[in-house]
Amino acid sequence: MTPQKQRDLPLSGIKVLEMGQLIAGPFATKLLGEFGADVIKVEPPKTGDPLRKWRIVQDGTSLWWHVQSRNKRSIALDLKSEDGQQIVRQLAAEADIVVENFSPGRMEKWGLGYDVLSRNNPGLIMVRVSGFGQTGPYRDKPGFGVIGEAMGGLRYLTGQLGEPSVRVGVSIGDSLSALYAVIGSLLALRERSRSGIGQVVDVALYESVFAMMESLIPEFDATGQVRQPSGSALPGITPSNAYKCADGSYVLIAGNGDGIFKRLMELIGRPDMAENPEYEHNDDRSKHVDEIDQVIESWTRTRSRDQVLVALDQARVPAGFPYTAEDIVNDPHYAARQMIQTITLPSGGTLKVPGVLPKLSATPGRVGGAGPELGEHTGEILSGLSVSDDLSKKILGSN
Repeated sequence: MTPQKQRDLPLSGIKVLEMGQLIAGPFATKLLGEFGADVIKVEPPKTGDPLRKWRIVQDGTSLWWHVQSRNKRSIALDLKSEDGQQIVRQLAAEADIVVENFSPGRMEKWGLGYDVLSRNNPGLIMVRVSGFGQTGPYRDKPGFGVIGEAMGGLRYLTGQLGEPSVRVGVSIGDSLSALYAVIGSLLALRERSRSGIGQVVDVALYESVFAMMESLIPEFDATGQVRQPSGSALPGITPSNAYKCADGSYVLIAGNGDGIFKRLMELIGRPDMAENPEYEHNDDRSKHVDEIDQVIESWTRTRSRDQVLVALDQARVPAGFPYTAEDIVNDPHYAARQMIQTITLPSGGTLKVPGVLPKLSATPGRVGGAGPELGEHTGEILSGLSVSDDLSKKILGSN
């Protein structure tokens, strides 16, 4: 693929000021930056975003950083100081979008609330990501992604019935919030194109998770049933589970479509179940889920994982297995769709990173290079503002 030029990208010309740290806010701006937005990331001097030191650190920088912060420019400012606040106001005056994920009220405490930042920029869009939203009785409670996952209903459903809930292995609450932040940004940009007026986009972590909970609430309201943890199964959708193979590994089989179920039963030597009217539709099959799962696993346990997957693929039954990082990197489909790309680090080494999505046919996004050094673009950004030489030197000297 030819490297995408900045002017060719769909968000080219959009200026984004990132005031957040760690995951939710910065992940949202990462997505905007991949499609051409000019993202200026504000970080505290000396320490920077704590994500710089999260998980595996090499050459002084988190490997995660090079995914989360690509396509951004870094400016180091002390937001507790009047000087830092003054620079933010100037940057916001020229911005299209400000993204922040501090505790509600923190921006106002610094004199950087929406009423202040939009005074000279009525078209400004401020995206505010927090644990519980900008209003309500829980507004001021601290809330990270795991708390949002718990309150949103997801954490209760993960794991096995009767055992402690388990966490999804990634920060899914933060990432879902970031997606809603991007959706809100684009909706607000669309509205601004008609009215010329900006607005506040209020994203709560727990609500972002709650929005994914499918029929959880109407089922409770209509029947009084509280959905329970179900391990690897998908309750009420049959068959859809993990099944053990002869080599001790597991395959995931989604044979829940009516026609798919028939093909699956024919494949495993149970034409009687394929033609049984009690199993014809999903609602009926779900009454017999334990029996169906036992029949399927009695077949998978006599074959290796690869044998099972080949047979299911030939029968056009959706199936797979839980990929590790190694499986992903070595998979030809990931490679063909450019979902694993290689960047060059400041040290001169290379690093494999995830590609960009969604995939646009005419104006695809970009991976760019590594995440910026702390304050790497401070001087460059200040030079584009009406900042006195003394103030510029003072800010640069504090980095």
